[in-house]
Amino acid sequence: MERDSSGRNYRPSRAPVYHGRRSPGAPAAGYECGTGGVTPLMSNRAISMAPARSWREYLELCKPRVVMLLVFTAMVGMFMASPGWVPWDAFIFGSIGIGLGAASGAAINHIVDQRADSVMARTSRRPLPTGRIDQASALMFAGMLCLLSMVLLATLVNPLTAVLTLAAMVGYSVVYTIFLKRATPQNIVIGGAAGAMPPVLGWTAVTGTLDPQSLLLFLIIFAWTPPHFWALAIHRCGDYARANVPMLPVTHGIAYTRLQILLYTVLLFVVSLLPYLTHMSGPLYLVAAVLLGGVFLYYAINLYRGRDDGLPMRTFLYSIYYLMGLFTALLVDHYLLLL
Repeated sequence: MERDSSGRNYRPSRAPVYHGRRSPGAPAAGYECGTGGVTPLMSNRAISMAPARSWREYLELCKPRVVMLLVFTAMVGMFMASPGWVPWDAFIFGSIGIGLGAASGAAINHIVDQRADSVMARTSRRPLPTGRIDQASALMFAGMLCLLSMVLLATLVNPLTAVLTLAAMVGYSVVYTIFLKRATPQNIVIGGAAGAMPPVLGWTAVTGTLDPQSLLLFLIIFAWTPPHFWALAIHRCGDYARANVPMLPVTHGIAYTRLQILLYTVLLFVVSLLPYLTHMSGPLYLVAAVLLGGVFLYYAINLYRGRDDGLPMRTFLYSIYYLMGLFTALLVDHYLLLL
């Protein structure tokens, strides 16, 4: 027992401790994450296990907010690939097919991560940990979404987009979720390639070919993913330690992760200028990229220097607005250049 400033006795709480294997240079065994963002979990038995399934549970399996952002970047890829307006069939069927593929990967992620989700405060109330949907139903749902996506893309868009969408889905739901996530603290860097594919998918939906310019959009999201996700990982470090998932703040410490966020944000700032430097976009995009990137750098620098427990989550939220703003600027600038 210890005493607080008023002289009363209290029992100090202990943060979750990561017990997995650590990479060379990681903190010594017993390193504890900060407890920011960690809340006591209810026992699964305390959560109602048998409410009637509804469309809302299945929608939650799809991670709709994530999928909407992915489809938005795919749509921007479609517009960037078009000298004028996007053909209506490529736009409608391509967007739906890419969205269904992303939703299928998200559902498989829920299935694979069910056990880890049950011990993490952020995810403990998802449909599978609470029993609102059983694993077999979720797997059937994911398979149906995947099949619909492939049929739609292969028959109404083009085979290349179908193949690349399937590759991205497998990369996220299998390579990242099953293998990389629990194998290395660089999981999000390597696995981020799958999440960076939607603009390329949108581009191929219109042209039927892989274009080097579409890879610039890929590089922007690829460089954006680590600072975006590691900011959340700092905020939920205790959650990942409890689930024994070797995210970078758990294995290497929060200070090291802050440095990596800053370095990747600098890299992102440089990469975001490439569309202008390669004459893919014009001055409007350049101004937007500098302003949005400058604010992101401001967050990253303050995160590196400061001790504000709320800053990681604010950085995470800003990173979402950053990506939406940057791709909106790409879209607006593209059509201004056509006038």
